[in-house]
Amino acid sequence: MFSKASRARASTWLVPLAYAMIATFAGLTFPRIESAFFPNLLSPISTGSALAIYSSIASGMMALTGIVFSLAFVMVQFSATAYSPRLVLWVAQDKVLSHALGMFSATFLYAIAALAWLDRRGAGHVPFISACIVIGLLMASVAMFVALIHRIGLLQINRMLVFTGDHGRKVIEKLYQPLETARLSSTPAEIPRSVASQTLVYRGQPQSLQSVQVERLVQLAAGANGRIQVAVAVGDTVLKGMPLLHVFGARYLIEEKELYNALEFGEERTFDQDPKYALRLLVDIAIKALSAAINDPTTAVQALDQIGDLLLRLGERRLEIGSFNDESGRTRLQLPFPSWEDFLHLSFEEILACGAKSVQVMRRMKALIADLLAVAPAQRHAALRYWQKRLDTSISRNFEDTEEKLSASAEDRQGLGISRASVAV
Repeated sequence: MFSKASRARASTWLVPLAYAMIATFAGLTFPRIESAFFPNLLSPISTGSALAIYSSIASGMMALTGIVFSLAFVMVQFSATAYSPRLVLWVAQDKVLSHALGMFSATFLYAIAALAWLDRRGAGHVPFISACIVIGLLMASVAMFVALIHRIGLLQINRMLVFTGDHGRKVIEKLYQPLETARLSSTPAEIPRSVASQTLVYRGQPQSLQSVQVERLVQLAAGANGRIQVAVAVGDTVLKGMPLLHVFGARYLIEEKELYNALEFGEERTFDQDPKYALRLLVDIAIKALSAAINDPTTAVQALDQIGDLLLRLGERRLEIGSFNDESGRTRLQLPFPSWEDFLHLSFEEILACGAKSVQVMRRMKALIADLLAVAPAQRHAALRYWQKRLDTSISRNFEDTEEKLSASAEDRQGLGISRASVAV
């Protein structure tokens, strides 16, 4: 079974290959059909002009392909120093890149094939439909080139932060229900402690658990009248010999292949079913920006903007979704999902450590926690108060001058913009 990431990587060369094969087939067959059925449908341009146009399109398209993609990959490598290289992989797998390469290759191949039908048998004719197709492919290549340039612009740090935040927002919307509409059945139920009747062990090279087919596992557990407890969380790297899941109270052993096929593995984490991954990437960007080599606290503040939005959305959602029931209401599956405290720990711990001496970062974090306290439900406040205290302690420890402490303790959504009236020392 191929993972979604494997299919995405395969598409980076399968899509251009499909374009090339279709263009080659069309170039070998369509001019023959046109010559047989539309012999009198000719273009008014001369064969010499058509030869120059086709040759220019064919040669220029391959040169353009090499230049554009060389620049694109150089820019991807260069931009990897500004944010997480794991995020660059998602950009490199963008469908626009694959389709652009395919369109450029198709234009080149069809223009070459069309050259062979110019001045066929010395008649001085230029097939009209083939000429239109060549020009149409050229226009499509220009449009794809514009789309590609626009896509490369995604590598700007501001747009990359929004791109990552958008993926996080989609996962939150998909996984979690709002607190006021969440059903009580989604409350996690503890599986009674007992000896597992079956344990699925991982065999293979280290990989990340990318997603779990929840409905399939619930069906398997219900069919065996048992319960399944997944031992690893989505996003975990599993090693050989590591337990993947335990089956409790089943009437018979579930086929291991069925259980294994319900778990999707890959070489890297994905956004699917992994609400922490977007936060992880945003934190990576922030702490890299705060490193001594880059020293760009403004980027860290912009990353905190996206982190704050994700936390605000998470705070209003029911995060206790680890238990899944069958149609009769019996708990059949339990999955580990991050808690509110886990999200806060991931979002704040490393940024607080790396940006402890940055006034700009401290002020933004103060404002962020204050915003969360003002909006988040009451059950989220205890964990937020803990991080508010941690932030105050860090400021007191890292800023010796009283004025610096006052400045770093101000709440400021811009980091160094407009501070709020209340200042806590």
